[in-house]
Amino acid sequence: MSILSQSKPMKKVPIIGTMPIILDMNVDSSSASEGEESGETKEIAQSLACLTSQNAYHVAPQLLYELQVEIFARVPCPEYWKLQFLNKQFSQLLKSSEIFRTRRELGLVKPYFFMLSSNDRRWTMFDEDFKSSQRLPKLSSDINFFSGDKETTCVGTQLIVIGKYKEGITVWRYELAMHKWFKGPEMITPRIMFGSASHGTNAFFAGGFKISKNGVEVVSIVEKYNAETKTWASIHPMHRRRKLCSGCVLRGKFYVLGGQNENNENLTCAERYDEETDSWELIPNMLADMTLSIFQAPPRIAVVNGNLYLLETSLNELRVYNVNTNTWKKLGIIPVMVHLTKGWGVAFKSVKDNLMVIGASSNRPHSQKMGTYKCYPSPDMEEIHWEELCCRGGSLKHFILNCCVMLA
Repeated sequence: MSILSQSKPMKKVPIIGTMPIILDMNVDSSSASEGEESGETKEIAQSLACLTSQNAYHVAPQLLYELQVEIFARVPCPEYWKLQFLNKQFSQLLKSSEIFRTRRELGLVKPYFFMLSSNDRRWTMFDEDFKSSQRLPKLSSDINFFSGDKETTCVGTQLIVIGKYKEGITVWRYELAMHKWFKGPEMITPRIMFGSASHGTNAFFAGGFKISKNGVEVVSIVEKYNAETKTWASIHPMHRRRKLCSGCVLRGKFYVLGGQNENNENLTCAERYDEETDSWELIPNMLADMTLSIFQAPPRIAVVNGNLYLLETSLNELRVYNVNTNTWKKLGIIPVMVHLTKGWGVAFKSVKDNLMVIGASSNRPHSQKMGTYKCYPSPDMEEIHWEELCCRGGSLKHFILNCCVMLA
Protein backbone atom coordinates (compact mmCIF):
# COMPACT_ATOMS: atom_id res chain seq x y z
CA MET A 1 0.00 0.00 0.00
CA SER A 2 1.36 3.44 -0.87
CA ILE A 3 1.34 6.50 1.35
CA LEU A 4 -1.52 8.42 -0.11
CA SER A 5 -3.03 11.88 -0.06
CA GLN A 6 -6.57 12.90 0.80
CA SER A 7 -8.56 15.44 -1.17
CA LYS A 8 -9.23 18.83 0.42
CA PRO A 9 -10.59 22.13 -0.92
CA MET A 10 -8.54 23.26 -3.90
CA LYS A 11 -6.86 26.65 -4.25
CA LYS A 12 -6.10 28.33 -7.57
CA VAL A 13 -2.63 29.66 -8.29
CA PRO A 14 -2.98 32.08 -11.25
CA ILE A 15 0.02 32.70 -13.50
CA ILE A 16 0.04 35.68 -15.90
CA GLY A 17 0.22 34.48 -19.49
CA THR A 18 -0.58 30.84 -18.66
CA MET A 19 -3.57 28.77 -17.77
CA PRO A 20 -4.22 28.56 -13.99
CA ILE A 21 -3.00 25.62 -11.93
CA ILE A 22 -5.47 23.78 -9.74
CA LEU A 23 -3.48 22.31 -6.88
CA ASP A 24 -4.19 20.95 -3.43
CA MET A 25 -2.04 23.13 -1.19
CA ASN A 26 -2.82 21.08 1.92
CA VAL A 27 -1.64 17.61 0.94
CA ASP A 28 -2.24 15.00 3.62
CA SER A 29 -0.17 11.94 2.75
CA SER A 30 -1.75 9.61 5.32
CA SER A 31 -4.86 8.31 3.55
CA ALA A 32 -7.07 8.04 0.42
CA SER A 33 -7.09 5.61 -2.46
CA GLU A 34 -4.26 4.80 -4.82
CA GLY A 35 -6.32 5.94 -7.80
CA GLU A 36 -6.91 9.34 -6.23
CA GLU A 37 -3.23 9.78 -5.51
CA SER A 38 -2.10 8.77 -8.96
CA GLY A 39 -4.63 11.18 -10.46
CA GLU A 40 -3.45 14.03 -8.27
CA THR A 41 0.20 13.38 -9.05
CA LYS A 42 -0.63 13.27 -12.77
CA GLU A 43 -2.56 16.55 -12.48
CA ILE A 44 0.40 18.25 -10.79
CA ALA A 45 2.75 16.92 -13.47
CA GLN A 46 0.47 18.22 -16.23
CA SER A 47 0.33 21.63 -14.56
CA LEU A 48 4.11 21.74 -14.33
CA ALA A 49 4.41 20.75 -17.96
CA CYS A 50 2.06 23.61 -18.84
CA LEU A 51 4.33 26.05 -17.00
CA THR A 52 7.34 25.01 -19.06
CA SER A 53 5.48 25.06 -22.35
CA GLN A 54 5.47 27.92 -24.84
CA ASN A 55 2.50 29.40 -22.94
CA ALA A 56 4.81 30.35 -20.07
CA TYR A 57 6.97 32.88 -21.92
CA HIS A 58 5.56 35.77 -19.85
CA VAL A 59 6.81 34.23 -16.56
CA ALA A 60 10.22 35.36 -15.26
CA PRO A 61 12.61 32.35 -15.11
CA GLN A 62 13.38 32.84 -11.40
CA LEU A 63 9.68 33.14 -10.53
CA LEU A 64 8.94 30.03 -12.58
CA TYR A 65 11.71 28.10 -10.78
CA GLU A 66 10.49 29.21 -7.35
CA LEU A 67 6.95 28.19 -8.23
CA GLN A 68 8.11 24.78 -9.39
CA VAL A 69 9.90 24.26 -6.07
CA GLU A 70 6.78 25.35 -4.14
CA ILE A 71 4.64 22.87 -6.09
CA PHE A 72 7.06 19.97 -5.70
CA ALA A 73 7.37 20.69 -1.96
CA ARG A 74 3.66 19.90 -1.56
CA VAL A 75 3.78 16.57 -3.38
CA PRO A 76 3.87 13.63 -0.91
CA CYS A 77 7.51 12.50 -0.61
CA PRO A 78 6.86 8.85 -1.54
CA GLU A 79 5.51 10.07 -4.90
CA TYR A 80 8.55 12.13 -5.90
CA TRP A 81 10.18 9.37 -7.91
CA LYS A 82 7.23 9.31 -10.35
CA LEU A 83 7.81 12.95 -11.26
CA GLN A 84 11.44 12.47 -12.28
CA PHE A 85 10.25 11.11 -15.63
CA LEU A 86 8.48 14.35 -16.60
CA ASN A 87 11.58 15.90 -18.17
CA LYS A 88 15.29 16.44 -17.48
CA GLN A 89 14.73 19.82 -15.85
CA PHE A 90 12.38 18.43 -13.24
CA SER A 91 14.59 15.40 -12.76
CA GLN A 92 17.52 17.68 -11.89
CA LEU A 93 15.31 19.75 -9.60
CA LEU A 94 14.21 16.58 -7.85
CA LYS A 95 17.82 15.54 -7.24
CA SER A 96 18.64 18.89 -5.66
CA SER A 97 18.12 19.62 -1.98
CA GLU A 98 16.07 22.76 -2.71
CA ILE A 99 12.73 20.96 -2.51
CA PHE A 100 13.45 19.50 0.91
CA ARG A 101 14.73 22.82 2.23
CA THR A 102 11.45 24.37 1.12
CA ARG A 103 9.52 21.58 2.86
CA ARG A 104 11.34 22.40 6.09
CA GLU A 105 10.68 26.13 5.71
CA LEU A 106 6.96 25.52 5.09
CA GLY A 107 6.63 23.10 7.99
CA LEU A 108 5.73 20.19 5.71
CA VAL A 109 8.36 17.77 7.01
CA LYS A 110 7.00 14.43 8.23
CA PRO A 111 8.71 11.44 9.88
CA TYR A 112 8.93 8.09 8.09
CA PHE A 113 10.05 4.76 9.59
CA PHE A 114 12.37 2.54 7.58
CA MET A 115 12.32 -1.01 8.92
CA LEU A 116 13.68 -4.45 8.12
CA SER A 117 12.37 -7.49 10.01
CA SER A 118 13.62 -11.07 10.26
CA ASN A 119 13.43 -13.23 7.11
CA ASP A 120 12.85 -10.15 4.96
CA ARG A 121 15.12 -8.81 2.21
CA ARG A 122 13.24 -5.61 1.45
CA TRP A 123 12.91 -2.58 3.70
CA THR A 124 9.45 -1.17 4.41
CA MET A 125 8.66 2.52 4.87
CA PHE A 126 5.82 3.44 7.27
CA ASP A 127 4.24 6.79 7.99
CA GLU A 128 4.44 8.12 11.55
CA ASP A 129 1.09 6.60 12.60
CA PHE A 130 1.66 3.26 10.81
CA LYS A 131 -1.52 3.80 8.82
CA SER A 132 0.18 3.22 5.48
CA SER A 133 3.37 1.68 4.14
CA GLN A 134 5.45 1.29 1.03
CA ARG A 135 8.02 -1.35 0.12
CA LEU A 136 11.43 -0.19 -1.02
CA PRO A 137 13.00 -1.69 -4.16
CA LYS A 138 15.05 -4.83 -3.76
CA LEU A 139 18.65 -4.26 -2.80
CA SER A 140 20.99 -6.03 -5.23
CA SER A 141 23.45 -7.49 -2.77
CA ASP A 142 24.76 -10.96 -1.95
CA ILE A 143 23.68 -13.43 0.73
CA ASN A 144 26.59 -12.39 2.96
CA PHE A 145 25.19 -8.89 3.23
CA PHE A 146 21.69 -9.97 4.23
CA SER A 147 22.75 -12.73 6.60
CA GLY A 148 25.34 -10.58 8.39
CA ASP A 149 25.11 -7.64 10.75
CA LYS A 150 23.97 -4.35 9.23
CA GLU A 151 23.82 -0.83 10.60
CA THR A 152 21.29 1.73 9.35
CA THR A 153 21.09 5.49 9.71
CA CYS A 154 18.78 8.03 8.11
CA VAL A 155 20.50 11.30 7.23
CA GLY A 156 18.76 13.99 5.22
CA THR A 157 16.59 12.10 2.74
CA GLN A 158 18.93 9.11 2.49
CA LEU A 159 18.80 5.73 4.19
CA ILE A 160 22.38 4.55 4.79
CA VAL A 161 22.90 0.79 5.20
CA ILE A 162 26.37 -0.52 6.04
CA GLY A 163 27.22 -4.21 6.29
CA LYS A 164 29.52 -7.06 5.32
CA TYR A 165 29.89 -7.85 1.64
CA LYS A 166 31.79 -10.65 -0.07
CA GLU A 167 34.65 -8.22 -0.69
CA GLY A 168 34.55 -6.60 2.76
CA ILE A 169 32.35 -3.88 4.27
CA THR A 170 30.23 -1.80 1.95
CA VAL A 171 27.81 1.13 2.01
CA TRP A 172 24.42 1.25 0.30
CA ARG A 173 22.19 4.32 0.26
CA TYR A 174 18.52 4.64 -0.62
CA GLU A 175 17.51 8.06 -1.94
CA LEU A 176 13.90 8.90 -1.20
CA ALA A 177 13.50 11.36 -4.07
CA MET A 178 14.64 8.82 -6.68
CA HIS A 179 13.21 5.68 -4.98
CA LYS A 180 16.46 3.88 -5.81
CA TRP A 181 19.42 2.18 -4.16
CA PHE A 182 22.95 3.39 -4.92
CA LYS A 183 26.27 1.92 -3.85
CA GLY A 184 28.64 4.09 -1.82
CA PRO A 185 30.23 6.37 -1.13
CA GLU A 186 32.49 4.13 0.96
CA MET A 187 33.64 5.13 4.43
CA ILE A 188 37.23 6.29 4.84
CA THR A 189 37.74 3.38 7.23
CA PRO A 190 35.03 0.78 6.48
CA ARG A 191 33.61 -0.80 9.63
CA ILE A 192 30.46 -2.11 11.32
CA MET A 193 29.03 -2.32 14.86
CA PHE A 194 29.59 1.42 15.34
CA GLY A 195 27.45 4.02 17.11
CA SER A 196 25.77 6.60 14.88
CA ALA A 197 23.38 9.54 14.97
CA SER A 198 22.19 12.12 12.46
CA HIS A 199 21.52 15.81 12.79
CA GLY A 200 19.92 17.41 9.74
CA THR A 201 21.94 16.51 6.66
CA ASN A 202 24.97 15.31 8.65
CA ALA A 203 25.59 12.08 10.56
CA PHE A 204 28.33 10.89 12.90
CA PHE A 205 29.72 7.32 12.93
CA ALA A 206 31.89 6.39 15.92
CA GLY A 207 33.87 3.29 16.80
CA GLY A 208 32.99 -0.19 15.61
CA PHE A 209 35.42 -2.71 14.19
CA LYS A 210 37.23 -2.94 10.91
CA ILE A 211 38.24 -6.10 9.09
CA SER A 212 41.72 -6.51 7.63
CA LYS A 213 44.14 -9.27 6.69
CA ASN A 214 45.32 -9.25 10.29
CA GLY A 215 41.80 -9.90 11.59
CA VAL A 216 39.22 -7.76 13.38
CA GLU A 217 40.27 -4.55 15.11
CA VAL A 218 38.08 -2.47 17.44
CA VAL A 219 38.67 1.24 16.78
CA SER A 220 38.05 4.70 18.21
CA ILE A 221 37.75 6.22 14.74
CA VAL A 222 34.97 8.76 14.08
CA GLU A 223 33.72 9.95 10.69
CA LYS A 224 31.13 12.49 9.62
CA TYR A 225 28.92 12.00 6.56
CA ASN A 226 27.36 14.87 4.61
CA ALA A 227 24.23 13.78 2.73
CA GLU A 228 24.16 16.85 0.46
CA THR A 229 27.72 16.40 -0.83
CA LYS A 230 27.79 12.60 -0.32
CA THR A 231 31.23 12.82 1.28
CA TRP A 232 32.94 11.44 4.40
CA ALA A 233 35.32 13.38 6.64
CA SER A 234 37.45 12.20 9.56
CA ILE A 235 37.06 13.97 12.89
CA HIS A 236 38.90 13.70 16.19
CA PRO A 237 38.83 10.10 17.57
CA MET A 238 37.23 9.09 20.86
CA HIS A 239 39.14 8.42 24.08
CA ARG A 240 38.12 4.73 24.06
CA ARG A 241 38.00 2.04 21.44
CA ARG A 242 34.50 0.61 21.38
CA LYS A 243 32.16 -1.60 19.34
CA LEU A 244 28.46 -2.40 19.80
CA CYS A 245 27.95 1.13 21.08
CA SER A 246 25.07 3.55 20.49
CA GLY A 247 24.99 7.20 19.47
CA CYS A 248 22.61 10.14 19.80
CA VAL A 249 22.60 13.92 19.48
CA LEU A 250 21.66 15.45 22.83
CA ARG A 251 21.45 19.23 23.34
CA GLY A 252 23.71 19.91 20.37
CA LYS A 253 26.40 17.36 21.19
CA PHE A 254 27.06 13.86 19.83
CA TYR A 255 27.00 11.19 22.57
CA VAL A 256 28.40 7.65 22.31
CA LEU A 257 27.27 5.22 25.01
CA GLY A 258 28.45 1.82 26.19
CA GLY A 259 29.68 -0.93 23.93
CA GLN A 260 32.69 -3.19 24.37
CA ASN A 261 36.41 -2.49 24.15
CA GLU A 262 39.12 -4.41 22.31
CA ASN A 263 39.11 -7.05 25.09
CA ASN A 264 35.34 -7.64 24.78
CA GLU A 265 34.80 -5.96 28.14
CA ASN A 266 31.59 -3.97 28.65
CA LEU A 267 32.11 -0.22 28.95
CA THR A 268 30.04 1.75 31.45
CA CYS A 269 31.53 5.06 30.36
CA ALA A 270 30.25 7.33 27.60
CA GLU A 271 31.72 10.17 25.58
CA ARG A 272 30.31 13.37 24.12
CA TYR A 273 31.67 15.31 21.17
CA ASP A 274 31.58 19.09 20.83
CA GLU A 275 31.79 19.96 17.14
CA GLU A 276 32.71 23.59 17.84
CA THR A 277 35.88 22.60 19.71
CA ASP A 278 36.40 19.28 17.86
CA SER A 279 36.95 17.57 21.21
CA TRP A 280 35.63 14.61 23.21
CA GLU A 281 34.73 14.57 26.89
CA LEU A 282 34.74 11.27 28.78
CA ILE A 283 31.70 10.62 31.01
CA PRO A 284 32.63 7.97 33.62
CA ASN A 285 30.07 5.45 34.94
CA MET A 286 27.17 6.69 32.83
CA LEU A 287 25.86 3.11 32.57
CA ALA A 288 27.16 1.90 35.92
CA ASP A 289 23.66 1.05 37.22
CA MET A 290 22.70 -1.00 34.15
CA THR A 291 22.84 -4.79 33.91
CA LEU A 292 25.39 -5.57 31.20
CA SER A 293 26.31 -8.84 29.54
CA ILE A 294 28.63 -9.77 26.70
CA PHE A 295 25.79 -10.97 24.47
CA GLN A 296 23.42 -8.04 24.83
CA ALA A 297 22.51 -5.52 22.14
CA PRO A 298 23.93 -1.99 22.01
CA PRO A 299 22.15 0.43 24.37
CA ARG A 300 18.65 1.26 23.16
CA ILE A 301 18.45 5.05 23.45
CA ALA A 302 16.31 7.90 22.09
CA VAL A 303 16.09 11.66 22.63
CA VAL A 304 12.81 13.58 23.07
CA ASN A 305 12.65 17.31 23.83
CA GLY A 306 16.27 17.44 24.94
CA ASN A 307 16.00 14.45 27.28
CA LEU A 308 17.74 11.10 26.87
CA TYR A 309 15.72 7.90 27.41
CA LEU A 310 17.04 4.34 27.62
CA LEU A 311 15.61 0.83 27.77
CA GLU A 312 17.05 -1.22 30.62
CA THR A 313 16.69 -4.40 28.59
CA SER A 314 17.26 -6.92 31.38
CA LEU A 315 14.31 -5.50 33.36
CA ASN A 316 12.06 -4.21 30.54
CA GLU A 317 12.28 -0.75 32.10
CA LEU A 318 12.26 2.75 30.64
CA ARG A 319 14.68 5.23 32.18
CA VAL A 320 15.47 8.92 31.70
CA TYR A 321 18.90 10.52 32.14
CA ASN A 322 19.75 13.52 34.30
CA VAL A 323 22.63 15.34 32.59
CA ASN A 324 23.48 17.35 35.71
CA THR A 325 23.82 14.42 38.12
CA ASN A 326 24.82 11.65 35.65
CA THR A 327 22.00 9.45 37.02
CA TRP A 328 18.96 7.62 35.66
CA LYS A 329 15.34 7.70 36.84
CA LYS A 330 12.99 4.74 36.40
CA LEU A 331 9.77 5.40 34.46
CA GLY A 332 8.08 2.01 34.53
CA ILE A 333 7.77 -1.15 32.44
CA ILE A 334 7.64 -1.11 28.63
CA PRO A 335 5.02 -3.20 26.72
CA VAL A 336 7.56 -5.14 24.61
CA MET A 337 9.40 -8.28 25.73
CA VAL A 338 12.89 -6.96 25.15
CA HIS A 339 14.35 -8.89 28.10
CA LEU A 340 13.94 -12.25 26.34
CA THR A 341 16.35 -11.29 23.56
CA LYS A 342 18.76 -9.10 25.57
CA GLY A 343 17.71 -6.06 23.57
CA TRP A 344 18.00 -7.55 20.10
CA GLY A 345 15.01 -7.40 17.75
CA VAL A 346 13.43 -4.27 19.23
CA ALA A 347 13.20 -0.75 17.79
CA PHE A 348 13.30 2.22 20.17
CA LYS A 349 12.96 5.60 18.45
CA SER A 350 11.86 9.18 19.02
CA VAL A 351 9.31 10.86 16.73
CA LYS A 352 8.49 14.52 17.43
CA ASP A 353 7.32 14.55 21.09
CA ASN A 354 6.84 10.78 21.24
CA LEU A 355 8.82 7.70 22.13
CA MET A 356 8.16 4.62 20.00
CA VAL A 357 8.94 1.02 20.91
CA ILE A 358 8.37 -1.81 18.43
CA GLY A 359 8.86 -5.54 18.91
CA ALA A 360 7.30 -8.63 20.46
CA SER A 361 4.24 -7.45 22.38
CA SER A 362 3.87 -8.42 26.04
CA ASN A 363 0.09 -8.48 25.54
CA ARG A 364 0.32 -11.11 22.77
CA PRO A 365 3.29 -13.32 23.72
CA HIS A 366 2.54 -15.96 21.06
CA SER A 367 1.98 -13.59 18.14
CA GLN A 368 4.55 -13.38 15.35
CA LYS A 369 3.48 -9.85 14.40
CA MET A 370 5.18 -6.75 15.75
CA GLY A 371 3.58 -4.67 18.45
CA THR A 372 3.88 -0.88 18.02
CA TYR A 373 3.53 1.48 20.99
CA LYS A 374 4.04 5.18 21.65
CA CYS A 375 4.07 7.47 24.67
CA TYR A 376 4.49 11.15 25.54
CA PRO A 377 7.41 11.07 27.97
CA SER A 378 8.53 13.58 30.56
CA PRO A 379 11.31 13.35 33.19
CA ASP A 380 8.80 14.57 35.79
CA MET A 381 6.47 11.58 35.34
CA GLU A 382 6.54 8.75 37.83
CA GLU A 383 5.38 6.22 35.23
CA ILE A 384 4.79 6.40 31.48
CA HIS A 385 1.51 5.41 29.81
CA TRP A 386 1.91 3.53 26.52
CA GLU A 387 -0.63 3.57 23.69
CA GLU A 388 -0.74 0.74 21.14
CA LEU A 389 -1.00 1.74 17.47
CA CYS A 390 -3.08 -0.23 15.00
CA CYS A 391 -0.85 -0.93 12.00
CA ARG A 392 -3.39 -0.49 9.24
CA GLY A 393 -0.59 -0.04 6.75
CA GLY A 394 0.59 -3.61 7.22
CA SER A 395 2.73 -5.36 9.81
CA LEU A 396 6.13 -7.04 9.96
CA LYS A 397 7.52 -9.95 11.95
CA HIS A 398 8.06 -8.98 15.57
CA PHE A 399 11.88 -9.35 15.44
CA ILE A 400 13.09 -6.03 14.05
CA LEU A 401 16.58 -6.19 12.55
CA ASN A 402 16.95 -2.52 11.61
CA CYS A 403 14.91 0.63 12.16
CA CYS A 404 15.58 4.32 11.68
CA VAL A 405 13.50 7.47 11.23
CA MET A 406 13.77 9.92 8.35
CA LEU A 407 12.44 13.48 8.46
CA ALA A 408 11.47 14.49 4.92
